[in-house]
Amino acid sequence: MSETDLRTHQQSVSVAASAASLYELVSDVTRTGEWSPVCAACWWDDEAAAGQVGAWFTGRNELPDRTWETRSQVVAAEPGREFAWMVGGRFVRWGFTLAEGEAGTTLTESWEFLPDGIAMFGDKFGDEAPAQIADRTRQALDGIPRSLAAIKRIAESGDGA
Repeated sequence: MSETDLRTHQQSVSVAASAASLYELVSDVTRTGEWSPVCAACWWDDEAAAGQVGAWFTGRNELPDRTWETRSQVVAAEPGREFAWMVGGRFVRWGFTLAEGEAGTTLTESWEFLPDGIAMFGDKFGDEAPAQIADRTRQALDGIPRSLAAIKRIAESGDGA
């Protein structure tokens, strides 16, 4: 299977921080711009629901050639264990899982391009859909290790929660 055929990916890093403090950091979507190479800013659509399953937030993504916004819905919010969301509520699933050990916490970031997302790209981009899907896949594969390294740096420097 080539990189462009890949529809799911995850990567982990060991962080010298508690799972609770890491969860507090990664579940605060307003801080995403501090570690994401693509998402420059996020904000809760309804502050009262912030961080809860079902809550929606908007993200502004920026690349040299374009800027766009997406809305995402929180689908997992288990303090100290998992925080995840779905772009558009059904197109792409992103998330973090945390596993605390003796030497810190293993933080895993995951990405899955879901069937509804593939179909939406087909409808939106037509013949260009495979190239657009490959581009988004490359962004995820490149972005996950960069995000994890930045989160590790933030958490271990004491700038986390």
